[in-house]
Amino acid sequence: MVSPASLIFVINLTVRCMFTVRGACIFFMERALMKTKKHTSRAVNKTPERDLYQLVTDRVVTAIENGVPPWKRPWRSARNGAGEPEMMPVNALTGKPYTGVNVLLLWLTADEAGYASNHWLTYRQAQQLGGHVRKGEVATLAVIYKDWKRQAVDEHGNRLTDSEGEPLMETVPVLKANPLFNVGQCDGLPEHLMVKAEGSADALPADTISERVLPVLNGSGVSVSSLPQDRAFYRPDTDRIVMPLSSQFDSVADYWTTLLHELVHSTGHEKRLRRTGISSFAGRKSPEYAFEELIAEMGSAFLCAHLGITGDVQHESYIDGWLKALKSDKKALFRACRQAREASEYLLMQRASQARGA
Repeated sequence: MVSPASLIFVINLTVRCMFTVRGACIFFMERALMKTKKHTSRAVNKTPERDLYQLVTDRVVTAIENGVPPWKRPWRSARNGAGEPEMMPVNALTGKPYTGVNVLLLWLTADEAGYASNHWLTYRQAQQLGGHVRKGEVATLAVIYKDWKRQAVDEHGNRLTDSEGEPLMETVPVLKANPLFNVGQCDGLPEHLMVKAEGSADALPADTISERVLPVLNGSGVSVSSLPQDRAFYRPDTDRIVMPLSSQFDSVADYWTTLLHELVHSTGHEKRLRRTGISSFAGRKSPEYAFEELIAEMGSAFLCAHLGITGDVQHESYIDGWLKALKSDKKALFRACRQAREASEYLLMQRASQARGA
């Protein structure tokens, strides 16, 4: 028979255990609930990053659809102190020219806003130069690639480690926004950066244009024929450019600008930069060639800007092909800009090499 004291002890012990188990359950349930709330809060508050590739592509596509491709006459308002076209956008602090898709973005804004200078800087750089961006001014979207480190993975997605078991890291470029302001949006900057100029620069004399383009042509190693016909084109099989007569063009500048366009095509030859649209030619109506035309349009614009030439090239027949390529692939514009830059730099380097060897 159980004594009353023993019975009371058992009851107390049972109650304590019940409260202990209940408390533990409550504790772990609260922890789980807190984690759920924490993750829910993160999901709700997380703002999706801007798709910069799409934003940039949409900006250029809209311009093309409106009939003002960013590589079309980028010299409309900007002139340097000598009165010549100042075409390539440069950083006002470092003096370094912008490249790739940033050239198109800055040309677009300069043309739309009518800026008299092609000098650009960040908000902080304006302060470094002793000035400031005026209140209410809106920045122009530009982009920059920054290195980002992450753990490397194999083809199956498994994380890789080194011989000591430490995570194997790799560096990948990540596209970031780099908002820029034109010096015309700033006050207090050094005098030499605040050059004012209105209207377009006077056209260069024909002899001057020839003197600037001929070294590029001669350095390329490409042959040129002129015939009384209505089309300029590059033939990869003979590595030759066929041009209409110079008298068929509205201006000398238009002739040389068209020639530069075809020269950019020639850089795609298999013995040069080997681009698919040229080295594996599939016809002028193919998507590959439409993309090649986009490269040539931008590449010749970069060359014209570098040489200070203000000609015009008419290639409206390829606009639909450009738009189709850009709309179907948000990174196509970036690839085209990169290859256009490579083509223009290749031709300029060949010119420099020939000049050194002369």
